[in-house]
Amino acid sequence: MVSNKIQEVYAFYTRRKIRDHSEKYEIIRLVETSDLGVNRTLQELGIAKRTFYNWYGRYREKGYEGLATHERSMRSQWNKIPPEISEQIVAMALDCADLSPREIACRFTDNKKYFVSESSVYRILKRQNLITSPTHIVMKAGEEFTDKTKAPNEMWQTDFTYFKIIGYGWFYLSTVLDDYSRYIIHWELCSTMKDVDAERTIQRALQKAKLSKENAPKLLSDNRSSYISKDFGEFLQNKGIEHRRGRPNHPQTQGKIERYHRSLKNVIKLKKDQKILRKRASLFPS
Repeated sequence: MVSNKIQEVYAFYTRRKIRDHSEKYEIIRLVETSDLGVNRTLQELGIAKRTFYNWYGRYREKGYEGLATHERSMRSQWNKIPPEISEQIVAMALDCADLSPREIACRFTDNKKYFVSESSVYRILKRQNLITSPTHIVMKAGEEFTDKTKAPNEMWQTDFTYFKIIGYGWFYLSTVLDDYSRYIIHWELCSTMKDVDAERTIQRALQKAKLSKENAPKLLSDNRSSYISKDFGEFLQNKGIEHRRGRPNHPQTQGKIERYHRSLKNVIKLKKDQKILRKRASLFPS
């Protein structure tokens, strides 16, 4: 009789989630009167022991009313953007309707000195029905440039890469490479990857190449924060440099400088391995 009842209850509760306190009470009474034992009965019902004993403890303490479901209270988020900041973001989006959420986030951070992420800007604008297009247009990047460079100093590529120097910490190599000849115009080892480091590298590359605003090259970079900052954009504009950025998640666009940095790291690693091998050979002479 009890086994049949268990099967009926199991068939009922596997079709829906137990929420009502009367249903929980029925489960408790069924387990108490079952001749199969608590563990076996709960196993047949498909109810976790922890869940059952949580109900049972509340039932023993507060009775039938203790089985009522209590909704979890909404906790305030420590990093929630204040309403006044959201209003300023919306106002900027309305004033600069041609900017994407990413560009608005960068401009807002630069102008207001208050950091907001691209995703936060997107959510705020989405709630205001100000997003009329996807955040990213899904397009396949080409296998090669449509307009290839035909002469030196027509376009430069720049990028950062990092090195960990034992005993000193992390350093960042800022490089400027000529797209046509692959010649390294200038490089600097920096302690940070800020826009001022990128500006200094470009400035010294221009001085070495003896180029002015009239014959300044185009510049190709990725979407690193130092390259999309307001200050860096103003610096390039003052130098007469047209800035081009590669497609996100497509490092092949800056393939030449990416390949140079990888080759450089491989050479350094090879020399380090050779040094280790020579040291081991000196310890165990043949």
